[in-house]
Order: sequence, then structure tokens, then C-alpha cells
Amino acid sequence: MSDTPTQKRPRTPETATGPAASRRDEAGARPGESGPPPVPDARGARSLRDIFHRLLPAVGVVLAILLFEFIPRAGLVDERFLPPATAMLASLGEQVADGSIWQPVGQTLQGWALGLGLALAIALPLGTLIGSVFLLFMASRSIVEFLRPVPSVALIPLAVLLFGAGLESKVFLAAFAATWPILLQTLYGVRDVDPVAVETARSFGISAPRRLLRVTLPNALPYIMTGVRISSAVALILAVTAELVLGAPGLGQQINIARQSAAVELMYGLIIATGLIGWGLNVLATLLERRLLHWHPSQRERAR
Repeated sequence: MSDTPTQKRPRTPETATGPAASRRDEAGARPGESGPPPVPDARGARSLRDIFHRLLPAVGVVLAILLFEFIPRAGLVDERFLPPATAMLASLGEQVADGSIWQPVGQTLQGWALGLGLALAIALPLGTLIGSVFLLFMASRSIVEFLRPVPSVALIPLAVLLFGAGLESKVFLAAFAATWPILLQTLYGVRDVDPVAVETARSFGISAPRRLLRVTLPNALPYIMTGVRISSAVALILAVTAELVLGAPGLGQQINIARQSAAVELMYGLIIATGLIGWGLNVLATLLERRLLHWHPSQRERAR
């Protein structure tokens, strides 16, 4: 007899189709079920979540209207100073129905458009130039930081002396205030362009103007569009402010006239109209930004 120990054959585990696995499946299954519970549809849950998120702003608006309706009717505030929300909206609806609001709206939008357009014409080339030349960037930095915090309202006396109390002053104030966000965003957007991309374009023999159009400006475009959205709101604010203070034609002038004639509901209705215009302009700027930046990662993430 040999002294070699007998080799034991290792046991192989039972496969998933063996009898033990079948017993475990039968024991774990619930009565009336033939298999595992169904997995919920991820797309359906996501669509419901998206619908809920889109309805949230509307819910907030409804709650705000109810709050402004409740406060004066409950006697917490005198209705002579804060009428109910329904009275404000009714007065605004009358202005829309008889068409008397459209001329002031057009005058306000005219000052906004001219001011924002002038700001774009000044800030885009100047910001691109300063951002492209490092010595110019360092030399102009103190001047920009000095002029940027100057309130545009403080320039109203200067605007009246130079242009009078008409459209020109409104455009000047709107353009001055709207220039700085676009200028700074353009400047820092150009400074933030990847130097590797610029050097690669230079190594391929691409001329400086084409590098500016094909490399620098596309990379700085997200910054520029952010500045345009901010400047759009700022230009509208300054246009209405000029109409309130200087008496230039527009919604601000009509708000002041309503205040002086004690038409409180109309005054609040016109204020709501300025807010709706600002909201609409911001929506248009956002849609333009999505259109121009459809290739940008931030817009692709938002589209998912």
C-alpha cells in the first residue's frame, strides 16, 4: 500500500439553477409574485420631477399675489397706501385694454435698447483690447476700479447739463451703468482663455484676427453673455430711474404722474409692468445665451 495520502476532490458550489437555489427563490418570493419586484421607471420619475420644478415659480407667484391680497384686506396696512393685488392688476389690465400703456412702454424700451447697444459698442472692443494686452490691462486697472463704483444716479446733474432732460440723458445714464458689467466680463473672459489653445493656433500659422475670432472670443463668450444679461437689467433700471427723476417720457414718468394724482392702484400697476418687462428681457437674454452657447458644458448639463 502506498503512503501517499489520498487527494480529496474539492466540492463545487451549487449553481444558480440547482435545487438549493430554487428553494431560496421559492422561499424569498412573495405570495402571488412569480419573480423580483418591478424596477420603477427612472424616466417617468425624472419627468415628474422636471414638471414639479417648472411649476415652482408659478406657485411662488400665486402665493405672492395671495399675500398682497390678504395684507390690505386684513387691515394690516392701509389700503390707501397698499391696495389689494387684484386692484393693482385690474388697473394694469385697464391700461393694457385701452392701449394707453403701450406708448410709455415703447419709450422706456427705446432708452433701454439705445443704452444697452451703446454699452455693447463701447465695452466689447475695449474689453477685448485691454484683456489681450497685459501691459494695457495693468495700466488701466486702477482707472476701471475707480470709475466702476460711481453710481449712475450721481451723474444725473452732469447728464442734465450736457444733454437736457430728454432721451439723450436717459441713454447716457443707461449706457454708463450698463458698460461696466460687459467691460469687466469681456476683459476677464479674454484673460481666462487657455494659453495652450492660443499657442496652438499660432503654431499653425493662424493670423491674429482669425485667432481672435476663432479662439479668443468663443472662449470668452460665456463671460460676455453673463455681462450682457446683467447689463440688460441695469440699463432698464437706469432708464426708468431717469424717467422718474428727470421726467423723461416713459413708464417712470407715468408712475410719477400716478403718484402725484393719488392714483395708487395705477401706480402699482405700472410698477408691476416694469417688473414684467424686466422679467421678459431676462428670459430673452437667457434664450439667446442658450442659443449661442449650445456647445458649452453648462448648457449641455442644463439640457439634460
